[in-house]
Amino acid sequence: MPGPSLGFVGVGRMGSHMARRLLDAGFELTIHDTSDAAVARLEQRGARRAASPAEVAELAETVLVSLPTPDVVEQVALSASGIIGGSKVKTFIDLSTTGPRVAVEVARRLAAGGITAVDAPVSGGPTGAEKGTLAIMVACPRKLADQLRPVFDVLGKVFWIGEKPGMGQTMKIVNNLLSASALAITSEAMVLGAKAGLDPAIMLDVINAGSGRNTATTDKFPRCVLPRRFDFGFTTELLLKDVRLCLEEGDALGVPMIVGNAVRQLLAITKAGQGPGSDITQVVRTVEQWAGAQVKAKS
Repeated sequence: MPGPSLGFVGVGRMGSHMARRLLDAGFELTIHDTSDAAVARLEQRGARRAASPAEVAELAETVLVSLPTPDVVEQVALSASGIIGGSKVKTFIDLSTTGPRVAVEVARRLAAGGITAVDAPVSGGPTGAEKGTLAIMVACPRKLADQLRPVFDVLGKVFWIGEKPGMGQTMKIVNNLLSASALAITSEAMVLGAKAGLDPAIMLDVINAGSGRNTATTDKFPRCVLPRRFDFGFTTELLLKDVRLCLEEGDALGVPMIVGNAVRQLLAITKAGQGPGSDITQVVRTVEQWAGAQVKAKS
């Protein structure tokens, strides 16, 4: 272990749960976020506030970040007030989804400053972050991955993907494309069934007992769509970003992404119609509006 004192930048929807779990596990934690309220909640649990990512990196040898977009990750890692400016930090763990190309560039520039980047995106959503059941896709030297296990084990299950920066990101964007595709096609199927007169709850029971079962039918639809809560906790804008990163990598590698492009189109329409901050489960509302039918629990 690089030491019990950790830094954490980005304590929002995902990061707040991970930071809380680390505090509860006994780690000393220095944190930074642009949201004063988010920082204050963790201060009450024993975290130490820092004024900038650079200050976090002055106080902790190992700094984790959980940030929304690639450009924010680059700014937090590499700007004048970023982690690269800290004198103590030795290990940078990126739990965000940035895509492989940004991960490679950030790792290269941090290495020039004597900092090792650990590419470690996570999957499992806010619920997985809260419960400590995230899938953590780690790419870094194997010895370092093993040394970091006491940290990772608090957050979820570790999958060592390889040594090269970007390998974890590639695994993550593939996973997120599959998750987004399941949500999109389930939305179409459920709206069709509802318009045909089928009971959505019975539809889910049948699908989940058969070959159509997926993460949307087992979790997102019964928990967030049928009760019309739309509160999974991940925004359409961010899922669209993840899908776009995957399609860009497909283009770069010469892999056709026909279905993926259709999913991107549906997400883009949902973002425009429902708003960038809309919950990803509101994708179904786009299909509902076109079809003139609604997927909801029958009283």
